[in-house]
Amino acid sequence: MSLSTILGIESSCDDTAAAVLCNGKILANITATQTVHAQYGGVVPELASRAHQSNIIPVIVMALEKAHITMDELSAIAVTQGPGLMGSLLVGLNVAKGLCIAKDLPLIGVNHLQAHIAALFIDRDIALPMLCLLVSGGHTQIVFVSTPLNTEIVGSTQDDAAGEAFDKAAKLMGLPYPGGPFIDNYAKNGNPLAFGFPDSQTKEFDFSFSGIKTSLLYFLHKRIAIDPLFLEAHLADVCASYQRQIIVSLMKRFEKAIQHFKPASIGLTGGVSANSELRQTFLTLGKKYAIPALIPEFEFCTDNAAMVAMAGYHQYLNGDYTSLSALPYSRVKQP
Repeated sequence: MSLSTILGIESSCDDTAAAVLCNGKILANITATQTVHAQYGGVVPELASRAHQSNIIPVIVMALEKAHITMDELSAIAVTQGPGLMGSLLVGLNVAKGLCIAKDLPLIGVNHLQAHIAALFIDRDIALPMLCLLVSGGHTQIVFVSTPLNTEIVGSTQDDAAGEAFDKAAKLMGLPYPGGPFIDNYAKNGNPLAFGFPDSQTKEFDFSFSGIKTSLLYFLHKRIAIDPLFLEAHLADVCASYQRQIIVSLMKRFEKAIQHFKPASIGLTGGVSANSELRQTFLTLGKKYAIPALIPEFEFCTDNAAMVAMAGYHQYLNGDYTSLSALPYSRVKQP
């Protein structure tokens, strides 16, 4: 059997990453994380694109060296085409194009959300169809996966994504960026039933998280006005209660979708899938319905190039190549 060796490149936001995959197996997965954004409480697009320009070639070289692969051994180059920050996407896409021209390789433009779904296929076989809960910093979706290349969005957020709800809440509480991991850590020592936060009313399998963020804002203003030290004394309980409601909102819609679509397996993916409480709740849900509940390894949850390489591998086998004149796109397309 001939070898299919894919170089994957990811630069959609603030992580510069490269990975090498050979016949479906990840040989190397390298990520350079940008720390410059923490002081601003969020990603600054111009700073992100500049950092990508500095990091991308060294990251690619490191990935190839770790995999013991040369450019001449590659079958194709897969790169995130969108959605994401335009400046960041342009860096990765243009570097990929240049390498493809230099080595006469096919270019494979990958949908970032499709890549998160592809992360579930790394190092495992999956019973299909699968119902996937995709929860990242900018997107929250329920996706019905018939095959790795045949997917349908059946539910999505109407406003903020779950990841945004975590990060914005963390900012309100004075926690560092990105806030999701900090809320998760504080919540481990808190009472999730200490305080109540509302669940938005949505249709079918859709989500909404702008309301819970606003409710936290008013809740903190009211409590701190009475007791200036309230948050200091009850931070763990607030984090646990807030986190619980986000997870309840996610699981409520997702369980409804399970009952409707009756999948052979369920998958949890995206950056927020690294949340410890969400992972445990998701695995419990799989046991309830007696179907496999799949979650990527931690290194494949947040933005990474291994998932891009895996998505690119599926497209490569299908002959789904991308024109060298292709442009990046910042907004969501059907994964």
